[in-house]
Amino acid sequence: MTPIAEPSPADRTVGQLVAETIRLYGQHFWHSLALGVGPAVLTTIAGRLAYHDWLVMMMTVGILVLSASYVGAVAVAAEARLDRRALLAFAAGTIAFLPVPILIFGAVLPAVAWFALVGLVVPVVMLEQRGFRESFRRAVRLGSVDYVHALGSLATLMIVVVVSIGVLAFLLLGAGQQTARVAFFLANLVLSPLLFLGAALLYFDQKARLESGSPRQRRRDARLHHALDSDRAGRPDAEVEPGPAARGES
Repeated sequence: MTPIAEPSPADRTVGQLVAETIRLYGQHFWHSLALGVGPAVLTTIAGRLAYHDWLVMMMTVGILVLSASYVGAVAVAAEARLDRRALLAFAAGTIAFLPVPILIFGAVLPAVAWFALVGLVVPVVMLEQRGFRESFRRAVRLGSVDYVHALGSLATLMIVVVVSIGVLAFLLLGAGQQTARVAFFLANLVLSPLLFLGAALLYFDQKARLESGSPRQRRRDARLHHALDSDRAGRPDAEVEPGPAARGES
């Protein structure tokens, strides 16, 4: 049986991005698991705070923790070294995450929509030789080249992670060996890295889409049947020759 070719990042769907994120997690399990330590501690503490205190913590320590995990996820996804560019990426990520705590309070979607537009600045700074301001312009261009894919991918990852954390915490509580706080911490530790790894992989999707043309053009070309492709190699049409004359005809 001929193996099915994996889709290129330019044509990867939201579901395929999620699947690729899980595969990346499995390939680099320990490095990926380390990405969840900060967010797990952060969410455990935040769950005990009033809104004002929660907002203060997220606007200070929180955005630093999230930015650090995102930088680490890009390093895992791209197999890149943490050097001076990583420090610049950390600073850029802090700026990108700055409005998220305010936006996420009213509804999660505005925060996801904002991050889908500017969040790719972290991999841009780390992996492309660009200036700080130019990296933000580049991130917006990457985010908007197929914004539906970027927004849908991040929203799907958020839903998968949040629902999975709830299910895993419930199962840990059902085992009767963990308190609610410990169960929630362990669930966040294990599952929150998926969100950062998926955001890192999204950079490669959007970059490939930008380099290969508009999504509409690619989808139209993908539906082109080979019978309509005049350049397709294959057997030429057979010449039409007259058949035997019908009976009674000369």
